[in-house]
Amino acid sequence: MASHIVGYPRMGPKRELKFALESFWDGKSSAEDLKKVAADLRSSIWKQMADAGIKHIPSNTFSYYDQVLDTTAMLGAVPPRYNWNGGEIGFDIYFSMARGNASVPAMEMTKWFDTNYHFIVPELGPDVKFSYASHKAVDEYKEAKALGVDTVPVLIGPVSYLLLSKPAKGVEKTFPLLSLLGKILPIYKEVVSELKAAGASWIQFDEPTLVMDLDSHKLQTFTDAYAELESSLSGLNVLIETYFADVPSEAYKTLTALKGVSAYGFDLVRGANTLDLIKGGFPKGKYLFAGVVDGRNIWANDLAASFGTLDSLEGIVGKDKLVVSTSCSLLHTAVDLVNETKLDKEIKSWLAFAAQKVVEVNALAKALAGHKDEAFFSSNAAAQASRKSSPRVTNEAVQKAAALKGSDHRRATNVSTRLDAQQKNLNLPILPTTTIGSFPQTIELRRVRREYKAKKISEDEYVMAIKEEISKVVKLQEDLDIDVLVHGEPERNDMVEYFGEQLSGFAFTVNGWVQSYGSRCVKPPIIYGDVSRPKPMTVFWSSTAQSMTARPMKGMLTGPVTILNWSFVRNDQPRYETCYQIALAIKDEVEDLEKAGINVIQIDEAALREGLPLRKSEQAYYLEWAVHSFRITNCGVKDTTQIHTHMCYSNFNDIIHSIIDMDADVITIENSRSDEKLLSVFREGVKYGAGIGPGVYDIHSPRIPSTEEIADRINKMLAVLETNILWVNPDCGLKTRKYSEVKPALKNMVAAAKLLRTQLASAK
Repeated sequence: MASHIVGYPRMGPKRELKFALESFWDGKSSAEDLKKVAADLRSSIWKQMADAGIKHIPSNTFSYYDQVLDTTAMLGAVPPRYNWNGGEIGFDIYFSMARGNASVPAMEMTKWFDTNYHFIVPELGPDVKFSYASHKAVDEYKEAKALGVDTVPVLIGPVSYLLLSKPAKGVEKTFPLLSLLGKILPIYKEVVSELKAAGASWIQFDEPTLVMDLDSHKLQTFTDAYAELESSLSGLNVLIETYFADVPSEAYKTLTALKGVSAYGFDLVRGANTLDLIKGGFPKGKYLFAGVVDGRNIWANDLAASFGTLDSLEGIVGKDKLVVSTSCSLLHTAVDLVNETKLDKEIKSWLAFAAQKVVEVNALAKALAGHKDEAFFSSNAAAQASRKSSPRVTNEAVQKAAALKGSDHRRATNVSTRLDAQQKNLNLPILPTTTIGSFPQTIELRRVRREYKAKKISEDEYVMAIKEEISKVVKLQEDLDIDVLVHGEPERNDMVEYFGEQLSGFAFTVNGWVQSYGSRCVKPPIIYGDVSRPKPMTVFWSSTAQSMTARPMKGMLTGPVTILNWSFVRNDQPRYETCYQIALAIKDEVEDLEKAGINVIQIDEAALREGLPLRKSEQAYYLEWAVHSFRITNCGVKDTTQIHTHMCYSNFNDIIHSIIDMDADVITIENSRSDEKLLSVFREGVKYGAGIGPGVYDIHSPRIPSTEEIADRINKMLAVLETNILWVNPDCGLKTRKYSEVKPALKNMVAAAKLLRTQLASAK
């Protein structure tokens, strides 16, 4: 019985790749050093899967930054601003595209479907000269082969690649990206013929866009693309892999009729409806790669249930044509449970990280082939049962409170009345300046937190060190003449983990890192039970910071939807139930901050858009409960308390009405890499009456923008937004930057705001 893994995490069990990348970027190590770390990681992954008995082991799912960027490099689609002169693309061009360099900005980064991973968006147009410029896929196949592992090379399929691209600057927004298909297929053919020559017998094309709402023209492009590739693919087994949702029936028809394709991969965890389509008809003689092991969560698989699903599929497709697989790449889960020595035993028995999921896939394949590991299956069943009955999972009081679906939870007055009351109280200038929350986390600061955690310094010493840091950050902001201050979050490791550690129902890992983008990893908490707030979480630090300044100090909270979307969430109750529970816990905190004299409270919903279902038909319901959860948190505050929220990397245009319905007083938005796409919403006449601060510079890049550049950006915003509602702020928190970058950038930002205040005053 065959088994398959769609893809595997690249960072390494202890984030080896992250440290190697950052060392290389800082000039502390050579390209050779970086390549060595990467090669060691790849070989250990291939060996691990081979040892586990996996038959179809993927290659080319490793990346130094991002798999879509790898495809851009393969196709030689380098934007002209990087001055690439042809030839094989090396680290210099590759990392400039990913991160920008001293003279030009990075390419845009955006969400990979509805995950927490970000990809680098290709910039295409009619004049792009495609050429085969990165032989990575072939090199990695050969590398594995030399180690004695025959892999399945994985490529992002040509149609999904184009559908995930955007028209480059200066290209008509309406440019039909799919019209470039004929220009990229010759390169795909070259890659395929090299893989064949190297001995590959299988090839995997990831075409995840097939789970989206696609019109007939787009579906026809899939038909055309694979018809064109058919002769090149002959003699190979071709797998088309889909994931993250079920495949709509029209797309299923298109997919299963593609020329030259021998196998189809489906996500049967998030795509339960696909099962009905398969039962309704599956092409004879083709392979079904059944994604029954969840690649996006950390819960141990319910082996008995998966076995039942596989058993029924076997009857439809035949024993020799069913392959057990993961629902998607394991990139989206943590790497290896073995490294979790501190995790509670009972909770640990409920979990499986990537390495364990590989073992689960193989155990299911063996069981189907009649070699069931009874001990493995029975310990799995025992863990499933203990999770269902554990008293740690259920808290009656929380269940009761969260049943409050009746109320609409809105503030008593409308936003314009509230803004007037707040302005009387806060007395801010026009174009008020603020930052998003975090300030740089220095090596010294991380050391203090680490030593406190390890009990090497006392609580008093810790509090003193953090107070000192806050007072430095407050003084710096006062010196820069920023209007609404933040305390800089020196006590926080992460915007979700910090709260999760103080809420009940959460568990934490030591090495449960998941790649977010490039070398940036996040360590999502695990929500295993009902959530509540035993005691205040941030009041001490916020009131301490407010006592150091006469200017308004923002309270800083992470919103319920973001905590939900950035955690590994329990899968034994609907997501919205868990979200309402978190909202009630944050509501307690908001009201305690207000009582402590904090007049401006920011509730970040950076990840609101992230949980948006991929299909239009499911989006309204999600947005309704997500926005409702946000309103629950602040429906009880006074008019004079100003509620801010912050949102990241998003296409807001399609959810702007939900954002307005959140009814925050001020919203700050990460938009500087999305090139003012955001502002087009307001140009199209959406009326927005609350305060708004679209980010005026990109904090994800080390570049320091000039005063003129920022002023120019603010002017663009003033063209579509009222002067009295516009705020001036960076586009995200500053914790990943250095002070040598932050000080001049903020100085220029404040100077730009003052320059425009002067111009506006004289224009009056």
